[in-house]
Amino acid sequence: MAAPHDSSPAAAVPSLPSLGGRRSSYRERVADALRAALIAGELLPGEVYSAPGLAARFGVSATPVREAMLDLAKEGLVDAVPNKGFRVTEVSDRQLDEYTHVRALIEIPTVVALAKTADPVSLEALRPAAREIVTAAVAGDLIAYVEADTRFHLGLLALAGNTHLVEVVRELRGRARLYGLTALSASGRLLASAEEHLELLDALLSRDERAVRTVMTRHLGHVRGLWASARE
Repeated sequence: MAAPHDSSPAAAVPSLPSLGGRRSSYRERVADALRAALIAGELLPGEVYSAPGLAARFGVSATPVREAMLDLAKEGLVDAVPNKGFRVTEVSDRQLDEYTHVRALIEIPTVVALAKTADPVSLEALRPAAREIVTAAVAGDLIAYVEADTRFHLGLLALAGNTHLVEVVRELRGRARLYGLTALSASGRLLASAEEHLELLDALLSRDERAVRTVMTRHLGHVRGLWASARE
């Protein structure tokens, strides 16, 4: 069993902020920062991290860090390791394929149906998030990319009026978080995926169901391709 990552150079988490302020906000703020570190690949799949070690980097006590890690464990992002800390869960290629398949079964028909039912004003309200995704891809800001991408997709699905469906997709997206996006951003491959969000909005506003299906199918396949590339 791997030892907790606390002191080696590879274990450093340079982008995690030092947290201050009211203790009541620590748990959520620490959880958000940990999610960001997972997305950026600063906390490595398969590695074990102790709450005290991470707390030292945050400048807070171990308690809010431990509580935040327990929240992430409920989301399937980490697993508790008795007397050691928390191991970042690894996602296999088979799991990624399964997540993509389930998302396709849910999202493609749901979004295609929105071409007939969605209010154009509500669709246009998603355009700022779609533009933020492109801006983040150009800037190489992976955290902003994932945050805007999540807002866009969940906001779009919410227009179908099924809150349970939105939560299911939210969980799938969390479990299939993206690894190694830095190289993808540097190569420019992330931008093509980002621009598909604007293309999708235009197809929806045109009430073009065929185009919506085409873009959604390509986009989910594109996302799966990004995951595969990130592992190379």
